Amino acid sequence: MSTVVLTIGPTHTLRQAAALMSARKVGAAVVHDPDAGGIGILTERDILNSVGLGQDPDTERAHAHTTNNVVFAAPAWTLEEAAAAMAHGGFRHLIVLDGGEPAGIVSVRDIIRCWAPARQRVPA
Repeated sequence: MSTVVLTIGPTHTLRQAAALMSARKVGAAVVHDPDAGGIGILTERDILNSVGLGQDPDTERAHAHTTNNVVFAAPAWTLEEAAAAMAHGGFRHLIVLDGGEPAGIVSVRDIIRCWAPARQRVPA
């Protein structure tokens, strides 16, 4: 799990979100929007889809591209539980909540990094 949790507001433009994500080297930002139910997520794919549709990243706002029906993980989840939730839901980033607050994000890359060394030792 990455404990670097980038949190942005719903009125950030997609360009601002992309710049912040790039500077922090993360592929997703937690969007805190009390008017839309609290915590959502904006991913690099959401930004890419918007740009691919010809939308202007300087005027498009995060709230319009945020996923609000988010699956959250608990800090006690195993990698297997996180991977299963991600595979079942078809997403690549999983917000970990601790006491209702974002404590980290698990990405597919995090899971691969943990599993790859163990898998390399297994004979083919």
